[in-house]
Amino acid sequence: MIPVEVEAPTYRVQEHHAFEASGQRFLYLVPSGAIFALTPIGREILDLVAHEQLDRTTLVRRLLDRGHQPGDIRTGLHELEEARALSEGPAQRELPKVPARAFPLQRIVLNVTNQCNLACGYCYEYSDDKISKTSGKPKYMDQKVAEDSVDLLFAEAGDHPSVHVTFFGGETLLNFPLLRSTVTYAQQRAREARKKIEFSLTTNATLLTEEVADFLAEHRIGVTVSIDGDRELNDRMRVFHDGRGSYNVIVPKIRMLLERHKTNSIGARVTLSAGVGQVRRIYEHLTQEVGFRAVGFSPATANPDRLYSIGPQKMSSVLGGFEDLALEYRDYALAGRTHGFTNANDTLKELHTGLSKAYPCGAGLGLLGVGTAGDISLCHRFVDSDVGKMGHVQNGGVDHAARQDFLQTHHLGHRVDCHSCWARPVCAGGCYHEAFIHYGDTSAATLHYCDWIRGWNDLCLKIYGEISVHNPAFLNRFDSN
Repeated sequence: MIPVEVEAPTYRVQEHHAFEASGQRFLYLVPSGAIFALTPIGREILDLVAHEQLDRTTLVRRLLDRGHQPGDIRTGLHELEEARALSEGPAQRELPKVPARAFPLQRIVLNVTNQCNLACGYCYEYSDDKISKTSGKPKYMDQKVAEDSVDLLFAEAGDHPSVHVTFFGGETLLNFPLLRSTVTYAQQRAREARKKIEFSLTTNATLLTEEVADFLAEHRIGVTVSIDGDRELNDRMRVFHDGRGSYNVIVPKIRMLLERHKTNSIGARVTLSAGVGQVRRIYEHLTQEVGFRAVGFSPATANPDRLYSIGPQKMSSVLGGFEDLALEYRDYALAGRTHGFTNANDTLKELHTGLSKAYPCGAGLGLLGVGTAGDISLCHRFVDSDVGKMGHVQNGGVDHAARQDFLQTHHLGHRVDCHSCWARPVCAGGCYHEAFIHYGDTSAATLHYCDWIRGWNDLCLKIYGEISVHNPAFLNRFDSN
């Protein structure tokens, strides 16, 4: 019998995004979310394989002909294979797996009221894009619903060592008495369960008082304040029901809060809209004039037909503003200083930890929202809507079948539009609420943001590379928080 000659498998460069920073070439390895700095020989190996199909024997011969030592070649190939940047055989595209059915609940968002004393033009709860149906629902959550929600959180947390309660609205502080009593109850439950518990809330700051500020400080409650910049910018959208701007009311209260509450983070959350997009101006005002140490930006969630929708052209200019602040963040990092641009900080942390998401956020996974009547939802943005229902805290608890069905149908593996995108480990298709408002489908990928997201992540990768070359110790902070 004549032996059949078996063709040796050829090397393939696996899925990646290449970038350069400070003269160093890096690979962002898409399946794993890892960042790999190429050595000179590693760079040469990839360049050879990228231009021609080579098996191991031929590749080694080429490298020997170029004057490389056998030991260096073995080391270079081993490093690339271990990092899964290079492999023999066909290129493969990998996606994260659907989590186990028993995935623990880690955070619950209590919409303690569906009422608000402001009438912000872009509000997803009260604008033309509203999806919640509060008719017949209590305006304010009562103590029993709140305590049952906390009990559900601990029951669903399993062996997870920590849990988190977020208070939301409407305007959260309209129901401050419930917030205060719920914190006390949840702390007692945490002691009994021997778990760590943390709290946070979002507020428009109109109802802040010294009593409230001192309570938040005493219980180490993180605070996110919604504000859109200086008086002119903020008051374009963030107004009372009679049309009065809120800036003059909230800024003295915010300064009081910053002075009295220093036990946890207090950040500003800016909503960008068609009329509010001056990123640098907003950031400098909120940090230098108001006193925030951390500022984050997010575009208004809106149907593209709304006048306040930020639109693709405006988003392009926003990326320019983000780039400006991100490069300043880089300069601070290289000098070992802290910068308050949370969008850059959060993305760099995700890149550093090698996060590879199956889902864009924790909604329906480690996080659930609860409405005033006790209805459980996908997250706080879907509370009291017909979309994303997940049970009731007093009538059967979490609907695990609905939750698992959601996780199956919204997994990255089902977002086919994302499968060829190198940025999918940090995006995973985008916000469910944004997708529903824009396309009427929570499982749709937010394709209108794709170019923006890729541009932003490419920029952050380059910044990460520069920091890793010139001040790698700065990146250690992402390991501990």
